[in-house]
Amino acid sequence: MIIYKDIVSGDEIISDTWNLKEIDDAVYEIDCKKVSKGPDNIDIGANPSAEEADEGVEDSTKQVIDVVDAFRLNFLGDEASGTRLFGAKKDYMAQLKTYMRKVVEKLKESGADEATIKKFQTGAQGYYTKKIAPNFKDYDFYVGESMDTDGMVVLLNYREDGMTPYVTIWKYGLTEMKV
Repeated sequence: MIIYKDIVSGDEIISDTWNLKEIDDAVYEIDCKKVSKGPDNIDIGANPSAEEADEGVEDSTKQVIDVVDAFRLNFLGDEASGTRLFGAKKDYMAQLKTYMRKVVEKLKESGADEATIKKFQTGAQGYYTKKIAPNFKDYDFYVGESMDTDGMVVLLNYREDGMTPYVTIWKYGLTEMKV
């Protein structure tokens, strides 16, 4: 298995157990699922007594996005109110520019050639212009477990069916770790 980590923060972002679709040689889009998460119901084979059946147990299951939950991604904003950290495109662009500069530095440190860096910059700009900017209001923003906002911000949106969540991850902002 390969775990992909953010090249800047070192946070685990995704693994190859999910289907990574490469888009424009700039990002990976990964379809996710909403799953129920809550207390485990362990069946030990005993029948509940009449007294216990009356008591009932509080159902504290909640719906989560599998990728967000599996990699302990943290919502940037207030989930209760739905307020996002990046309320305006310019706010997100400022973070993205800083992140992209750091990725370029890391790529240079690792010996990437100028053609690779140019391909990354061109692809990222094209993807932002075609996909993110026109749909900015539809995205939610997540960061890795360290909560490092200088690291990769993972984008979450829904496919055209309105039911299928997917995350967008910057391809060149990842390093591979084989486990």
